[in-house]
Amino acid sequence: MERISAFVLGRKGLVTLLAVLAFLIGMGATPIAIQRLSEEYSHAGMPAFDANQEIVRLYGNGGYQRPFVPVVVLPAGTTATDQRAALGRAYDAVSAAMPQARVVSFASTGDRKLVGSDGRTTFGLVYPGTYSDGSPPGGGLGETPDEGPVISAAMSPHLPQGSRVEVTGLDALAPSVDAGGVDVPTKIGIGVLAAVIVLLLVFRSALALVPVLISVLAVFVSFIAILLLTFVMTVHDVALTTMPLLGLGIAVDYSLLIVARWREEQANGHRGDEAVHRAMAGAGRAVLFSGVAVAIGLVTMVVLPVPFLRSLGVAGMIIAAVSVLVTLTVLPVLLAHTGQRLDRKKGGDVRFAREARAGRAWSAWAHAVVRRRWPAAIVAGGLLAALCYTALGVNLGLPESAHLRTSGSGYAGLTALRQAGVPTGSITPFDVLVKGDPATATAMIAGVEGVSAVLSPDTPGWRREGTAVLAVLPAAENGTDAGEATIARVRAAVPAGVLVGGNAAQSMDFREHTYGAFPWMFAMIALVTFVMLARAFRSLLLPLKAVLLNLLSLGAVIGAMVLIWQYGWGTREILDIQPTGAIGEFVPLTIFAFLYGLSMDYEVFLLARMREEYDKTGNTAQAVVEGVGRTGRLVTSAALILFISFAVLAMTPELDVKVFASGLALGIALDATLIRAVLVPAAVAMMGRWNWWLPGWAARVLFVRPSPLRHEDRVAPAVPEPVG
Repeated sequence: MERISAFVLGRKGLVTLLAVLAFLIGMGATPIAIQRLSEEYSHAGMPAFDANQEIVRLYGNGGYQRPFVPVVVLPAGTTATDQRAALGRAYDAVSAAMPQARVVSFASTGDRKLVGSDGRTTFGLVYPGTYSDGSPPGGGLGETPDEGPVISAAMSPHLPQGSRVEVTGLDALAPSVDAGGVDVPTKIGIGVLAAVIVLLLVFRSALALVPVLISVLAVFVSFIAILLLTFVMTVHDVALTTMPLLGLGIAVDYSLLIVARWREEQANGHRGDEAVHRAMAGAGRAVLFSGVAVAIGLVTMVVLPVPFLRSLGVAGMIIAAVSVLVTLTVLPVLLAHTGQRLDRKKGGDVRFAREARAGRAWSAWAHAVVRRRWPAAIVAGGLLAALCYTALGVNLGLPESAHLRTSGSGYAGLTALRQAGVPTGSITPFDVLVKGDPATATAMIAGVEGVSAVLSPDTPGWRREGTAVLAVLPAAENGTDAGEATIARVRAAVPAGVLVGGNAAQSMDFREHTYGAFPWMFAMIALVTFVMLARAFRSLLLPLKAVLLNLLSLGAVIGAMVLIWQYGWGTREILDIQPTGAIGEFVPLTIFAFLYGLSMDYEVFLLARMREEYDKTGNTAQAVVEGVGRTGRLVTSAALILFISFAVLAMTPELDVKVFASGLALGIALDATLIRAVLVPAAVAMMGRWNWWLPGWAARVLFVRPSPLRHEDRVAPAVPEPVG
């Protein structure tokens, strides 16, 4: 780090010129990069995705798209058989009102499976294709336009007087999504404003603007890299929202650590370039290792065969790398040039007094945790372990109708089907694409256990270019284990060349592709992290503890997400949002990838300072108190900025993004409180001198000097007196 700071401070003018040029080029590159981002959520190589794409190409509807299910309850004394002609006219009116829709009903098939046990309750399927607002097939649950009013209005005039039409289906039952939300510039503006306020409270001077300036530069430079990447790979537009907010948090984190250490060196009497050199020597390595930790965590998403997740990972790695680069090159020059002027207060050097020693409140807290380390570890660890146990019940599949709306037309239609003895799986059909005559495949699928009906009308909407599309109605909903088992049996039963698609099948493929190899991937990431931290801390136990606590933290976050978004604890009362009983399949993976690195940031900041203090004093308790006292305010401030950034992102109208962003915000909060403020100091205090042990054989493997066991005295660390 000393060589880096010497290099940049010896070339202040050149570094400043390059930073200004990079900022200007980044401003110009940003709008171009945004225009080149992709909006397509593709899952190439997954069988159900390929099937869905082919179905949409041929028919313009269906595939991943969930159908709307019109339910007609005819007047007493009539039956669906008697009114088949009227039902046919009603569904023809739907086809006329929605020309790109694919429609099937009892009128077009004569299939008694589409009629309830009462004889007068009947239902059909309407795959809208392009929705009435012009949006294409597909979309997240609750994000698609409600076509129920259009369908009901088209059918009602053609049905006998006294008939009732209710339109159900997963989209009709899903919680509605606010189409307004908060746009990206507003989100970024709120995040920047929050960062400035927090930093002003930390520094109490114009120096608070320096970390924000570094983060803005890092974001614009990152868009240069994103623009270049768009010429060699597809970059999804999720990077547009995620990268600026993530960059704001990470770059401010790194800058905050360096600036705080620079103020500490000023308080110790060092001035000018010397203070910058010392700050870089003390905190620069922590910034470098933190950036590597973030990149390691995001490798999880980069190697996955899912383009939009890969874009998230790539964008995160870019902003982490650029944040480290800008912090270690431009920030030293800013501090050397303008640091003292920006940090000027009345009273001359008195402004550095509070930086001369560890914060009293955080030192007192750490002292209390060290004294009561066992109870502290048991209480905090028990709470996190309970959340981890809750995480075992996470549902990554599709939601069940029982967990969705309990009012409105969608619920009324579902209730009518239940009362007529129609299995609720009928509202979650899946498409099967067959080449040639579908008769053999239809008979084969109809005989599969768990299949209620197979619909295959001989009409142009269902036969095209030598293919036929079948709608398979399972007895159990796709969001249940029984429903997924039915899909698996159908896949196993159909011959080669028959493509099984649908929303649920694609979800199953996604989970198999992304989570199947996850344990091995995590083992690899944990090993790389262990080696990196073992070199950084010259210890075997500290990196092991860091990896285990990170895993505990991540499990606890998923458990909290299950309570909030799956079980609905507080979502109705606080957020006025209906929980769906399931969490998006991509959410745990992306939360892991982001939080693994971000959480390791705080771990590195804290343990690096503890290691430094232990090397000075040889006393673990003193190292814990001093380490927490020196970094507690910084970690809390950095976590608060990140928490606000992700909380702002959670204001987006898309439910999946809302769940993802709220998980990140919650993870940051848990990590900065229970993990870094309680479990880390308690665990380090419990392990004593063994924290710092690195035997000679391990040191030779890691290419660092060994750290032998040292005798420690038992004198309790002192708590700093208040600074006047």
